[in-house]
Amino acid sequence: MAAAIFKRISDNLPGLRIKLQQAGFLDEPVEFVQKTAMSAFYITTGIMLVLAAVFVKMNVLKGILVFLFPLLFIITFLYFLKAPEVIILRKEREIERELVFAGRFLVIEMESGVPIYESIRNVAGNYETIGKYFREIIDKVDLGTPLEDAIAEEIELTPSANFRKLLWQVLNSLKTGSDISRSINATIDQVAREQMIEVREYGRKLNPIAMFYMIIAVIMPSIGVVMLIILASFVSLKIDIAALLAVTGFLAFLQFMFLAMIRSQRPAVEI
Repeated sequence: MAAAIFKRISDNLPGLRIKLQQAGFLDEPVEFVQKTAMSAFYITTGIMLVLAAVFVKMNVLKGILVFLFPLLFIITFLYFLKAPEVIILRKEREIERELVFAGRFLVIEMESGVPIYESIRNVAGNYETIGKYFREIIDKVDLGTPLEDAIAEEIELTPSANFRKLLWQVLNSLKTGSDISRSINATIDQVAREQMIEVREYGRKLNPIAMFYMIIAVIMPSIGVVMLIILASFVSLKIDIAALLAVTGFLAFLQFMFLAMIRSQRPAVEI
């Protein structure tokens, strides 16, 4: 029964197999869904045990846990199902940082008369992130796979759309016999222009984000704490260390959220 449910869930997730491959997971879609459900169950059970102990100590209605458990399980399960997409996004950003430099390195190699196989091998040895994908191409060729087929297989597995464009240009040039360096140069120039546009957009977004950061995370908390202390002195409200620690924790969380938002907006560009 459970296996049928996991199978149905995996069938209703389009592209899950290719996402798992791009993220580096070795599991089949059904196995991934099953492991995700088990992980969500264990985490939800642990949280429920902690909440149950807190509710018993505070004499709060414990019947709410019956309704809270399935809700928390579903949220945790759906959150863990997004793990491949998160990993793919991180890999894509890492590839984008090296793509322009690795592409130009490849062009220089081929314009210097180095064969395409040796050029790909040299790129694999000089770039850490993008070199892994070129190294997989070399390994497949060494095992007897034609270079065109090895590149075509790698196109399906790479999480970066721009890297796929570059590999497509190499593959098409190999099939048609056209100038590879010219095709790659055109792709790299386009990627570089897109990255410059992203940098300008990031600069425009950063100004209002910095303003909101100063207002919400710096000015308002500072004024709020001062007003709270003054108000407490007038109404004889006792503020203990626990309340101050709670305010400090909230402000630290607010600072972390702003920094995470700024970091997530940063374009994947190495300057």
